[in-house]
Amino acid sequence: MPKEINQANFDPEVLKSSEPVLLDFWAPWCGPCRRMAPILDEIEKDFPGKLKVGKLNVDENPELAQQFQVMSIPTLMVFKGGQVVEKIIGLTPRADIVKVLQKYISP
Repeated sequence: MPKEINQANFDPEVLKSSEPVLLDFWAPWCGPCRRMAPILDEIEKDFPGKLKVGKLNVDENPELAQQFQVMSIPTLMVFKGGQVVEKIIGLTPRADIVKVLQKYISP
């Protein structure tokens, strides 16, 4: 189950994470976001100890959504070393997300 990320834990969980972070910017009312949830659960299981998966509710954390210029949801961002290295916008097939992640995850 992806970890809930918010303003309070964003720095330690995302920016200071030793492993890459896949962060899902979402909202409970968003249908495509809800369809993305099981895909993210599977991806988290695919990379135990190599990838952190988090969910950030844009309604509860508008400052972070604005800071990262999230215009539509779902938006997935890959953070590595405290930087956004990849951005995926919209409902995306699992295989496509995994292909992007493999560039940042050590085997």
